Amino acid sequence: MSGNQSNVDSVQSRRVTWEGCSVLLDINDGDRLVFSRLTENSTLKIGKKNYSLRPLIGCPFGSLFQVEYGAEGSKLSRLLRSAEVSNIEDNGDYQPVEEHRDNRELVDNNKAQSLSGEDIEELRRQGATGDEIIEALIANSATFEKKTAFSQEKYRLKKQKKYAPRVLLRRPVARSICETYFTKYPARIGFMRVDTLSLLLSMANVAANSDILVVDMVGGLLTGSGYVCNMYLESSPYPMDIVRMFNFGDEICKRIVRTSLSDLCSVQNDPSEQMGHDVSATANSSNEQMCSHETLTEPSGMEEIALPSENEVSKCKIPKAGDKASQETIDLWKANGFSSLIVAAPELDTWNTVKDLMPHLSHSAPFAIYHQYLQPLATCMHRLQSEKMAVGLQISEPWLREYQVLPSRTHPCMQMSAFGGYILSGVKICNPESA
Repeated sequence: MSGNQSNVDSVQSRRVTWEGCSVLLDINDGDRLVFSRLTENSTLKIGKKNYSLRPLIGCPFGSLFQVEYGAEGSKLSRLLRSAEVSNIEDNGDYQPVEEHRDNRELVDNNKAQSLSGEDIEELRRQGATGDEIIEALIANSATFEKKTAFSQEKYRLKKQKKYAPRVLLRRPVARSICETYFTKYPARIGFMRVDTLSLLLSMANVAANSDILVVDMVGGLLTGSGYVCNMYLESSPYPMDIVRMFNFGDEICKRIVRTSLSDLCSVQNDPSEQMGHDVSATANSSNEQMCSHETLTEPSGMEEIALPSENEVSKCKIPKAGDKASQETIDLWKANGFSSLIVAAPELDTWNTVKDLMPHLSHSAPFAIYHQYLQPLATCMHRLQSEKMAVGLQISEPWLREYQVLPSRTHPCMQMSAFGGYILSGVKICNPESA
């Protein structure tokens, strides 16, 4: 048993996929983003066909796959490194030239293409690759040579997405998960943008060998992004579905534990004052690298793949996080306090939540509080100032601009997010008057 577990850990330590790991599939350069768990029976729907994900098992993260046609039908085939490099070199050899052609005389009447749909299906039955079909379409187009270089590139890319779709195998980490959810379902993560997530971790001084107290009502995104203690302030823990997609090993999952707020308050405060408040804590003090993961539980525009069955999950032996914290760990938190605090709970009253959690921090511990709106943070900031509980208080509004970087076409993206929420940060102090 120990030998098998060591083999699994050795596979997970490498930068390759293994059976049971979570992946993020980027289809056609961001047209679709799909979360999936690789098993023998996992499939991916592209167009009207389902493709097995078995070829993806054992491949390095970052590998590029393309739909190929053969005698046995279509399947996902990995593009060789030499082909990828040659493609990059072709794109990199671009030299600006004076363009004498234009598209003013071109008429889009669907008569320029002489190759019919039946001809394309016949090419597929004969085993033609997607690239060969694209070249055939270009050769039979009456207007391709009359198009400008930019139009030719767009035409080729459009046909490639249709007849030779590509799938990029990405590792699900905090950034990729946050960007994917913010694009499609921002409400599930409290409208938290990736730059806001990074600022939260930075302002809370997230680092190895630290105990970070977190109130996470954004699906477990914060919990999986650092070494934290995830607290719950209601009768039942908040969902942490995203944490299951981080591909954590057994050692890290053992440090993700849960406890109740009443247990933490049993010595410092009267337990009767904390009735009805439940807490789940995840403590991490390891130097190992964190990655991120997530499983969707509702139908999604990200074309969610069906989750594996219970038999497949048990067969893959996926580690599970969230065990009850030991009494020794709870006593350590009571004695020393937490090194920092992160709050992302849009549904709770910000001031009351922070007031209940501040006594559990050590002195001079930094904290960062996220909210979609400004007013709850402004109210909380005023109360912290008036009760002299913290110094260095400031409210920040993150701002991010994305750029398109292409030859002769580098400019800010036409569509971008203008709002990323607000962050209240500061440092806890000891107030002698309230002691």
